[in-house]
Amino acid sequence: MTILTLLGSARPKSNTATILGWVEDELKSQGHTVERINVTRKTIGGCIGCAKCREKAEEIGCIQNDDAIEIMEKMIAADCVLFASPVYFWGFTAQLKALIDRTYSLVVNYHTPNHASLMEGKNIALLATGGGQFENNADGMFTAFDRLSGYLLTKKAAELFVGGCSTPDALPDGTQERAIELACGLCL
Repeated sequence: MTILTLLGSARPKSNTATILGWVEDELKSQGHTVERINVTRKTIGGCIGCAKCREKAEEIGCIQNDDAIEIMEKMIAADCVLFASPVYFWGFTAQLKALIDRTYSLVVNYHTPNHASLMEGKNIALLATGGGQFENNADGMFTAFDRLSGYLLTKKAAELFVGGCSTPDALPDGTQERAIELACGLCL
C-alpha cells in the first residue's frame, strides 16, 4: 500500500511527530510505501468559498495555486491517508484545518444521490495527541473527522488519541504499542 501521512504539528520533535514516526516505521517494516508531508511547512490558503471547483467534477478544480493542490493530488493517489494533529482548541491545528477545508474541491453533489468524491473508497485514519483527556477536549475533533470521512466517501480505517501528553519522553506507558496497532489497522 501507499500511505500518505499529514503531520499538522509545527514542532518536528513533538508528541504527535514522535508517535507518527512509530506508525510510519511499523508501516515501512511491513513493506508499505510511506510519505510524510508536514503541512505546517507548506503554503496552504484557506478555502475562499468561490465554488469554482464545482465546475470540474473529474479533477481538483480549486483555483488557488498553492501547496494544497499537490498535497490533494497525493491524497488521491495514495491508498490511505493518515491525518496527525495535536488538539488545538478542541480541533485540528490551523494548518491542517486549512487543508481539510480545501478538500471541498474533491467532492461534488454532496447530499444528493449523485454525491461523488475523488477519494471515494480510500482509507483514512486519525492520530491525535493532547495534554488533556478525550472528553470535552478531542471528542469534537473525532466527530468532525467522522463527518469528513462521510463527505469524502472514504473508509475510516483507524483512529488513535493519546492524551496526557507533556513531552515525547513522558508519553503514557503503552503508547508505542498503540501506535503499532494503529499502523496495523490502516492496512486492513
